[in-house]
Amino acid sequence: MSRVFRRLASTTSKTSASDAAAEILQRFGNKPIFVREQLIDANQARLLTATLGRPKLHESDKLLADGTPMKGTPLPPGYHWAYFTPTFLEQDLGIDGTDKTLNPLAPWTRRMWAGGELLWQQNPAQLLRVGSTVTEITRIVSAEAKTMRDGNSMVLAGLEKTYESDNGVALVDKRNWVFRHEMTEKEPLPPMPEQKPLPEAKEGVDLLKILQRTDVQLFRFSALTFNAHKIHYSRDWCQNVEGHRDLVVHGPLNLISILDLYRDSNGNSSPETVPKSVSYRAMSPLYVGEKYRILLEKDAEAKSGERSKWNAEVRDSFGKTGMKGTIVE
Repeated sequence: MSRVFRRLASTTSKTSASDAAAEILQRFGNKPIFVREQLIDANQARLLTATLGRPKLHESDKLLADGTPMKGTPLPPGYHWAYFTPTFLEQDLGIDGTDKTLNPLAPWTRRMWAGGELLWQQNPAQLLRVGSTVTEITRIVSAEAKTMRDGNSMVLAGLEKTYESDNGVALVDKRNWVFRHEMTEKEPLPPMPEQKPLPEAKEGVDLLKILQRTDVQLFRFSALTFNAHKIHYSRDWCQNVEGHRDLVVHGPLNLISILDLYRDSNGNSSPETVPKSVSYRAMSPLYVGEKYRILLEKDAEAKSGERSKWNAEVRDSFGKTGMKGTIVE
């Protein structure tokens, strides 16, 4: 790995996080970065359903899993991640496998998923459906320097992706990315934390599900989303460079799991039923082979006239929260 670190340490730029944030906003402004048109094909939806290994708990799962999904079948919430995947050549990727198109100036090139928000149009005529042609428009909407808990600086960038068909906008996908200082030395592998029992369902908790992702699921999800980030498939990179104890479960995969559990709570609802929105924040890595649980609890404090809300939490086997979110119906 010494050659890797020589390459990582080769940048001598002294660009501050504030300067990098200002530059990326100036470079892209509010103009579209990408405008892409794509057919929502049946095969990609079927393969994602197979990757998730879901039982046919909901009518949506039956429509996607039984043979080839028919034209017009609605995509479940979050499944758009299997489309509009990056198409960069390998030589155009960063050393960690991430694409560099939207990176701030060096040395702020170590990208991580921080969270975001999905907002759906709940009109059935506007939903993303198998067989429809959809246009994705990507913009950068914010970038600012932040200080992390450890005192180091970072760049927090906000992207917005709009998905529109002939019937109008179906979905707005807001994504927050963190860009940290590039690595110049190996991150130490932390000691294995003490395992704690996962909690059982208790009174007042509406839904609880235990998950344990496998190497195969991470590989397939990376392939379907054309995500070359090495933290999801290279143990050597994870453990010997970034200091992770194992392969990292994808942030979008965890969010899809939250949305799938939400759909399970409405098993008899129409496949055209989608929430109004989900906001989420990634807080700590979740690792392959380790059990973690998703907890969904209906917000009992919603005021009269407000939309119903569900609070989501993903917690690992060691007492750490990996993701939090809120679903608005």
